[in-house]
Amino acid sequence: MNHNEHVTHLKQFRQQVYQNFNKRADTLMDLLDALSSNTSAQTVVELSLSPFYRRDYSALFTALDEWRPEKADKSLAQLAAPYLPKPAQLPFWLLGTDVTPQPRLNAQTLEDRNFVYQPNLIKSNKPVTIGHAYSSVVLLPEEDSAHTPPWVVQLSVQRVKSSEDKEMVGALQIEVLLDDKELPFHDQLCVEVGDSGYSKPAYLEANRQKHNLVTVVRARNNRTFYRQASVTNAGAGHPTWYGDPFSLRDPTTWHEPDAAATTTIVSLSGKTYRVEIQAWNNMLMHGEPVCVRTRTGRRNPKVLPMHRYPFTLVHVCLYNAQGKLAFQRPLWLIVMGERRNELSLLDIFQAYHRRYDLEHFFRFGKQRLLMNRYQTPETEHEEKWWLLVHLAYLQLWVAHTIAQAVPRPWETPRPIEQKQPLTATQVQRDFERIIRQFGTPAVAPKRRGNSPSRHKGMVLPHRPRPAVVYNGKT
Repeated sequence: MNHNEHVTHLKQFRQQVYQNFNKRADTLMDLLDALSSNTSAQTVVELSLSPFYRRDYSALFTALDEWRPEKADKSLAQLAAPYLPKPAQLPFWLLGTDVTPQPRLNAQTLEDRNFVYQPNLIKSNKPVTIGHAYSSVVLLPEEDSAHTPPWVVQLSVQRVKSSEDKEMVGALQIEVLLDDKELPFHDQLCVEVGDSGYSKPAYLEANRQKHNLVTVVRARNNRTFYRQASVTNAGAGHPTWYGDPFSLRDPTTWHEPDAAATTTIVSLSGKTYRVEIQAWNNMLMHGEPVCVRTRTGRRNPKVLPMHRYPFTLVHVCLYNAQGKLAFQRPLWLIVMGERRNELSLLDIFQAYHRRYDLEHFFRFGKQRLLMNRYQTPETEHEEKWWLLVHLAYLQLWVAHTIAQAVPRPWETPRPIEQKQPLTATQVQRDFERIIRQFGTPAVAPKRRGNSPSRHKGMVLPHRPRPAVVYNGKT
C-alpha cells in the first residue's frame, strides 16, 4: 500500500468518525484532534487551549453531556473494521482482553464506586483502590520485526459495574464482536488471550458455543487439573469423568508430555533466551458452582460442566545464556476451543507473549491521552470520555503509516535506511502537522450571543453522596 492510499484511509476514517458523532459533532471532532495531538496538557480542561480546539472550554463538557454513543450508527469496532490489518504470518485473528482501574478516591458524589484492583509499587500496601474499572478488548496486530512498536487496535471498552464480574464483562464483549457479521471475527478463526484472572471456569465456559474461538489464558502455579478417565462407569451410578490429578506445583504428578518444542527469542535489551515448551492434550478442570436465577426468583447453585471442554495444558520455561531459569516460576497456559489443535506450540507461545502490548496501551493512554484524568461526578460522562480516548488512540493507529519522526533536540535522528515504525508517542507528536496538512471535517464555530447563565438567587441542590460498594472481592 502506497502513501496516497494511507492518506485516503485517514481522510475516510476521520470523515466516518465525524459523521458518527450524533450530537455536537464539530465540538467532539475538535476535542478528538486536540487529544490526538496533545503533548503538554495535563488535565482535560487544558485541551481547550489547543489550537485545534476552536471553542470555549465550557463547550467541551456540554459536548460530552449531549453525546449519545449508544445511539450512534457504528460502534468502535465497526469504525476500525475497514483498517484492521489482516493476519499474514499466523492463520488467526489475535484478540486481547484486560481490565484497568480508574481511581476516584475523592469523588464522593460519583455513583457506583467500589473497591477495584490496582497494583502498587510498595508491596506492603494492599493492591486496591476506590473507583471504577474498565474492560477493553483490542486486536493485537502482527509484528513485522523485533523492533515493531507495541500497537493495538481498539475494538470495545465497557465499564465494569459493581454488580458485575470483570472477567464476564470481557466475555460478553468478545461475544458481541464474534456475533457482528460486519466484522471479520464472525466466521474466521480467532484466538483470545488473557491473564490468570480469565482462567476461571465461568469465563472459559462462557463462549464455548463459538466454534471459531480459541482461548489462551495463563493458569496460576498452584492449580490442579486432571487427566481424562481411562475407564468410565458402564452401569448404574455417576459416570467417571476425571482421572489422575495433575498438580502444577508437584512434578511427580506429571505424565509424559504429548508434544514439545524449542525456540529462541531475543529481548529488546539484546539478551537471548532458549524457550522450552511442553504440552499435555485433553486435560480437564473441575467446574465451579455458579448461581442461576429460576422463574420463581430463587438462586440455585449450578456446577459448570467443565468435563465437556477438554483443553491443552502448555508449560513454558525460559533459560538464559548460562542455561539457568530466567524466571523463578514457569509459565502455564490453558488452550481451550474446538480448533485448538490448529495452533502449534510456537503459535500459542507467541500469541500469549503479545498480550503484554495491552499493558503498553494502558500506560500510554493514562500518561499521554489523559485516560484517567477526567474528573466528573457523572458516571455516564466518565464512560463517554473513556470511549473518546479509545477513539483517539484508534485515530493515531490509522495515521501511524503517514506520520513522520519529530525527534527532540537531544535525540539523534536515525538515517533514512535505518528508519523504524513509529511508536504511539511519536505519532502523537507529529499529529499536529497531519491535521494542518489535511484539515478537519469539523465546521468552525460562529458566535451566536451569550448564554443567559443562572438566575439571580438560584441555589443548586447538593448532590447525593452514595456509599462505596463493597462486594467482598476486588
